Amino acid sequence: MAIWQLINSNFNYNILNLMHLTQRKLLDLARKIKIYIKNPRVIGKIIEVENPQNVVHHLRQLEKNKFISIDKKTGEIKVEKYESNFSEGLLKLPIFGSANCGPATLRAEQNLQGYLAVPSGRIGRKGSSGLFIVIADGDSLNAAADVKGGPINSGDYVVIDGDNISPTNGQYVLSIIDGMANLKRFYKDSKKQEVRLESESTFETKPIYIRQEDFQDYMINGVVVGVIKKPKPKT
Repeated sequence: MAIWQLINSNFNYNILNLMHLTQRKLLDLARKIKIYIKNPRVIGKIIEVENPQNVVHHLRQLEKNKFISIDKKTGEIKVEKYESNFSEGLLKLPIFGSANCGPATLRAEQNLQGYLAVPSGRIGRKGSSGLFIVIADGDSLNAAADVKGGPINSGDYVVIDGDNISPTNGQYVLSIIDGMANLKRFYKDSKKQEVRLESESTFETKPIYIRQEDFQDYMINGVVVGVIKKPKPKT
């Protein structure tokens, strides 16, 4: 069974907002009144959270994920302007293994490895139907010019539209080549009856050619709709 089929058959996408309830309450409160990180007990009483340390923790998480900013001098908490673009909330997207950005050497995995909460504004989608994530392995798309969210580096979370298995030339796709998962830019030559999968990289990487006689071992599992960059290590 293809990954996109597995997702559509096993998951209900009309569920939830993955953001922690406390963080959602904090965001809602910050939109309504001025609040300060130096008053966690007061904030906690308003949102019914007893432990002030939990309040501070969730404020820092919101700051880390750029939902809010905290003034270093006054401690005032402000909701970031672009957070209003996330009015549809967070999308809960399942993660299904890794996909190679170089040669097709990583076996396609169908096991659910977890979920990632993705702000809908990051990928320009209001709903999550058909969407899932694979983790990029390799840097052959580290100069990809037309991916929403930026070039794809190893370790990044790549959002795939599994309902779109008929890409047009120039789109980035998740392919399964002889059982191996691969991310590349797609081109089909109808005259030559072949598919060409190209890299866009700072490294020299040769294209992958799929000939007509090999089509039986080739499958498109979806089109890339965006990338969520992997977290940067703390220094």
